[in-house]
Amino acid sequence: MIDLSTDYLGIKLKNPLVASASPLCEDIENIKQMEKSGIAAVVLHSLFEEQVLLQEKELNYALTKNTEAYAESLSYFPDVNDYSFAPDEYVEYIAKVKKAVDIPMIGSLNGISNSGWIKYGKKIEEAGADALELNIYYLPTRKTISCQQVENAYLDLVKALRQNIKIPLAIKLSPYFNSIADLANKLAEEGVEGLVLFNRFYQPDIDLIEMKVAPNLELSRSTELRLRLRWVGILYQKIKSDLAITGGVHTAEDIIKGILTGANITMMTSALLEKGIPFIEDMVKGIEEWLRRNNYNSINEIRGILSQKNVEETDAFERANYLKVLKSYHLE
Repeated sequence: MIDLSTDYLGIKLKNPLVASASPLCEDIENIKQMEKSGIAAVVLHSLFEEQVLLQEKELNYALTKNTEAYAESLSYFPDVNDYSFAPDEYVEYIAKVKKAVDIPMIGSLNGISNSGWIKYGKKIEEAGADALELNIYYLPTRKTISCQQVENAYLDLVKALRQNIKIPLAIKLSPYFNSIADLANKLAEEGVEGLVLFNRFYQPDIDLIEMKVAPNLELSRSTELRLRLRWVGILYQKIKSDLAITGGVHTAEDIIKGILTGANITMMTSALLEKGIPFIEDMVKGIEEWLRRNNYNSINEIRGILSQKNVEETDAFERANYLKVLKSYHLE
């Protein structure tokens, strides 16, 4: 009997495949189908900071209808109909999901400031979420903001939430930091139980017909996995936090690669959007088959065996690999 179980954020999971935050998670029936297909846990779609601010602005506007400034400020946000759930409805949805399925459910907050996050972090906890993931989607564009200020914003937000909620906390990071290892270690020391590597910043395109910047959404591909594998392999057992991979997980082999480098879990969305929720069954069977074919009895046997935990001089190791890659390609 192959043991696929793993631990993430102190939660026992039946296998290392978790559904990451996406529109699929906005429908309880989808989550039920994911559970039936074998998913180990689900990260709900995010409650956005803009939703919390919009709700506060609308309340202020209702209280001060004659103040034009409030009416103008409301125009800074998307229309309320653009969101699937208002903040309080999101919290209610968590409670409904908890009653509908038995798999662990992780709430998600998306933003950068402390506005409303402590309040809704506590509400998400009270609604029954097993853990909370912070999707800190922030692109600093002002030249007056230093690297240290950006990192401090992350750390301050974590400190505020860690002091007010007891459920496990995970942070979804971007790869665009001066020292990922240093920030990861600081977050772990602040009590972050899990790091999710990496967030995907959506890149706009240029519409040459309309002559405007156009939103552009592309689903991930397995080639994006390499960056995640590299950093999970570097961080494995060097920081206190669990490690999760998101972005580029499309096959059972991708999941196995993530575990080999040290990930506790791998997260999947794009493949489910393309191939449907039942694809989860193929992934779970694929993991089992690979372990059996390679004479392993459990996921835990292979975790981290291809990480860099035994390399003291990681920087030198990386430069050596860099030179090998450069020398590996020769023009005929």
